Amino acid sequence: MLAVLSPGQGSQKPGFLTPWLDLTGTEARLRWWSALAGVDLVHLGTVADADEIKDTARTQPLLVAAALLAAEHLPMHDVTLTAGHSVGELGAAALAGVLSAETAITLAGVRGREMAAACALEPTGMAAVLGGDPDEVLAAIAAHGLHPANRNGAGQVVAAGALEGLDKLAAEPPAKTRIIRLQVAGAFHTPYMAPAEAALAALADGITPADPARILLSNLDGTAVDHGREMVQRLVRQVTAPVRWDLCMRTLADLGVTGVIELPPAGTLAGLVKRELKGSGAPEIVTLNTPDDLPAARDLIARHGTAPGQPLAPIGGHA
Repeated sequence: MLAVLSPGQGSQKPGFLTPWLDLTGTEARLRWWSALAGVDLVHLGTVADADEIKDTARTQPLLVAAALLAAEHLPMHDVTLTAGHSVGELGAAALAGVLSAETAITLAGVRGREMAAACALEPTGMAAVLGGDPDEVLAAIAAHGLHPANRNGAGQVVAAGALEGLDKLAAEPPAKTRIIRLQVAGAFHTPYMAPAEAALAALADGITPADPARILLSNLDGTAVDHGREMVQRLVRQVTAPVRWDLCMRTLADLGVTGVIELPPAGTLAGLVKRELKGSGAPEIVTLNTPDDLPAARDLIARHGTAPGQPLAPIGGHA
C-alpha cells in the first residue's frame, strides 16, 4: 500500500519551486492559483528569500500549491492513501478528491492570512521539545500554561503559547530533553488561533465537498475520514486543535503501508516516518523535491500502489 504525504509550514526553502517551472503549463497554473490565493506564488517559489516565505500568509498557499503541482505528474489513481501535516491537510484533501485544487488553494490563502492576523493579536510562539519521557514532557508543557500544538512522534512534541511560558520551559526543561525555539509568528494549533478558526468556518459553509476517493487521514486523531463534509469541518477545527501526526503515522503502520512519497518541499515528514516506523515493516520512502525525482516516485507507485478496482484494506481507528 502506498501513501502520499503533503508537508506543512516550516518545510519551505528559498527557490524550491524553480525547477518545476521548467515543466509545461506550471507557470500558468501558478499564476491562476496566485489570483485565488492573493499572493504571487511564482515569485515566492523562485526568488523570494527565507524571511519572505516564512510569512504565514504567504507560506501556507505556497506549500499547498507545491504539493498539488508535483502530484499532477504522478499516477495518483494508483495511490491508496493521502495525508498532510497541518496546512498540508488541504493538499491531501484535494488529492483525495474532497476539494478541488482551486478550493484548496483559496482556503490556504484565507487560512494563512487569518492565522497571521491572529498571531498579531498578542505575542506567542512555539518551541520543539526533543526527547524525554512523553508524559513528563506533556506535564511540563501544561505546567507552564502551554499547549502541545504538534505531537509528531519520534520523540518530538511542539509546545505553543505565551512567550513567557516558553521562556520558563526553556529555563526548566524536562529531564533528558532539548528545547529549540521555532521561528514562527505565533502559537498555531492552540486556542490563540480562535479568530482564524471562526473566519475559516464562515467560508467553509459555502464549500460543496465530495467524499474521499481514497483513504484520507485526519490530523485530529489519525483516523481515516469517509465523508467530505466531515473532513471540511475537521480542517476548520484543526486551526486550534493539536496536530496528531504521531497518530497518523500509527495508522500508516496499522494499515501496512509499504511505500511513502513526500511531496515538495520534501524531507520533514519522511524523516519522522523513518524514525518512527522502523524494522522489517519500515516503508520504502521517496522524497519528491524536483522533477528529477519523478521517475523514482512513479516507480515506487508502480511497485506499491493499488491497481484500479482493487479493494482497499480495512481501516482501523484510534480513540
